[in-house]
Amino acid sequence: MFDNRAVGRTFSRRGRTAQVAASVGAALIAVGIGALPAAAAGDTSSASRPATAPSAAAARSGFGSGNLLQREDFFQQGLSPVGATVHTTGNQALSACSGEETMRALTQGKAGAYADVTWTFDTHDTVLTESVANTSTNTSAASYEKRLDRLVRSCQDEPAGHWYYGKGHLITVRAGEGSWYPAFSGDGQVAGGVAVIRSGHRFGVVELSGQPSDDPGYMEGIAAAAINRLAD
Repeated sequence: MFDNRAVGRTFSRRGRTAQVAASVGAALIAVGIGALPAAAAGDTSSASRPATAPSAAAARSGFGSGNLLQREDFFQQGLSPVGATVHTTGNQALSACSGEETMRALTQGKAGAYADVTWTFDTHDTVLTESVANTSTNTSAASYEKRLDRLVRSCQDEPAGHWYYGKGHLITVRAGEGSWYPAFSGDGQVAGGVAVIRSGHRFGVVELSGQPSDDPGYMEGIAAAAINRLAD
């Protein structure tokens, strides 16, 4: 059952417009210097390699940029990707709701490996961020999944005129499970969404800022694709 309790610690919240602008700017800068024009599974061209080399922990676990959303995952959701920036530090902000909170901070650096991506698209002010982590057990991943879900739900009730997350929807696919939420602007218009995902001992959060269509159900497709990529 979904509730609106916040996580036990205090999270700062940034304005959604500022968060989108900052994320888009960072991604465009990275693309401009050739960091990662396009991520694609199985693509080994120099233009498609991750912006940062996989960490030793990631290499040992077989976990890395290939477990993030890829270019081909977006087209059915009405999105045309332009570029992406990938890191394996766990230092990317988790979501607009968490502010500066990062996956590394959430896990206190105890996860075996991390992977983050920021995708930009050919539509104005549309950006997707994803941050995932690899833990040692299914139990620990499930615990972090619940904490992330509580964090997201804490942004369902906001003052009039503020953006907010809508009703949560459970999703289960062959590779794992998750919950996705549409996001709405201060005037009640669909404005992207967020999903908390888990596959075994791996978990993460993916957030889209922007509006591919008037149907917020595109977040279900993004969540499903993200869970499948996360799988071992």
